[in-house]
Amino acid sequence: MSAVGHRRLGAAGSLAIVFGGWFAGKLPVHDPWGLWIDHGSAAKAAAAVLAYVGLTVLVVAWWQYGKTAATVRDTFVTLAWWTAPFLLAPPLYSADVYSYIAQGSMVVEGHDVYTAGPSALDPGGIGGDAAASVGNHWRDTPAPYGPLFLLLSAAVAWTTGGEIVPAVLAMRVIALVSLALIVWALRRLAREHGRSESRALWLGALNPLLLMHVVGGVHNDGLMIGLMLAGLVLALRGRWIAGSALVGLAMMVKSPAAVALLFIGVLVHATATGPWWRRWVKGLLAPGLIACAVAGGATLISGTGFGWLRTQGVAANIHTALSVTSDVGLGLGELARLLLGVDAEPVKSTVQTLGLAAAIAVILVLARRATRGTMTPAHGLGLSLLVLVALSPMVQPWYLLWGMAVVAATEQYGRLAAVLTVLSVALVYETHPMGATPPYGFALAGLAAVLGTLALRRTPVVPPGVRLPGQRGPADSTESHDATASTTPPARAPQSTS
Repeated sequence: MSAVGHRRLGAAGSLAIVFGGWFAGKLPVHDPWGLWIDHGSAAKAAAAVLAYVGLTVLVVAWWQYGKTAATVRDTFVTLAWWTAPFLLAPPLYSADVYSYIAQGSMVVEGHDVYTAGPSALDPGGIGGDAAASVGNHWRDTPAPYGPLFLLLSAAVAWTTGGEIVPAVLAMRVIALVSLALIVWALRRLAREHGRSESRALWLGALNPLLLMHVVGGVHNDGLMIGLMLAGLVLALRGRWIAGSALVGLAMMVKSPAAVALLFIGVLVHATATGPWWRRWVKGLLAPGLIACAVAGGATLISGTGFGWLRTQGVAANIHTALSVTSDVGLGLGELARLLLGVDAEPVKSTVQTLGLAAAIAVILVLARRATRGTMTPAHGLGLSLLVLVALSPMVQPWYLLWGMAVVAATEQYGRLAAVLTVLSVALVYETHPMGATPPYGFALAGLAAVLGTLALRRTPVVPPGVRLPGQRGPADSTESHDATASTTPPARAPQSTS
């Protein structure tokens, strides 16, 4: 089947997901418009099956599309086809967008979003329906997001009056802008690193995991990734001040974007002049100071205060089965409780802290390697974000997108790209269309991971004519198929002169 055939197949899968989502998605508790309403358990169960079937069709189409010699233009058209069905869908795979709307309504109403949760809203007032639809874990939880995102959420709440349907659709417009920013940055990162633009878009933007959770689920991670990648692109082009400012804005959506400042600092250190100590000071401090200035300005403009500094860890209080450190900590804590009679929670907290400490240590090692020139700063950032997610106390399926978006444009067709491909296929099954994580979701994810691994061992997901690392054969010809492929040689990591 050609790229066009896989495009049509994937579009059919997207349509099935969305049609199922109208009955089995994360529907609001109350919709005055009567569009997203509960049709009963039988309809919900049948629709969920349809959504899972559609998801499988989309995954297969994406997998097979990766084996075609698609151009950048082809991939743009395919992305549009696969994204379009999600535009008018109810929230899928998550209730987080209701939290966003409720928190924006709290800002409009003058509530302190960093000390109270959505339950503080008047049920009959602005954002009341959104607050009632927020997941149980988040109704009394302060916002863990930065002032920039709260300003956007407040603008949506104010312009829509907090009405569920228009507010969700307005938040989805922000998600689409985020997707466009990711696409823009992926192409330019791929050019800087001598990689195929179409391949970068395939893994980093066309990925079903992103379509599900950034477009369908309207997660603000897409905006964080887009701003962070755009800042990295500017820094690679020598405009590190503007790049650091964009990363500062990304931090004001979600704080993990701050990791990018370390690798922008590597770029600054490599191009700075003067004594060695001045280059080091400039590289270590300048990007962070600019980002902090932007963050401070956003905080003052928003009027929400600096409470976001103390709410960054609230998500860690919610246990997610994908977090290795939380799972290990919970197991050791229960063992200590049974054997020693001690409280299990401090043990779990200690393991989570050790995991974060280990992640920071690995990130510093990667930054050092980037400084020495053994890897590019951008690739180091992608690996660092993957490590941070792997050792984080709270992990959601879409967190994989943080680092994968960078690696998609900097990684050659190697083992890491294969692992990310399989993980993308597996993690889409972990979440039910209504946002729950049922046990069979993990079973389906495990089965998908096994089947994906076996399929990759048999036939790697690479377009015709592409040579894998270590293989003998014709040179990589993918770029000749890209409508706007760059002839820029692979970007070199800066060499330390200290």
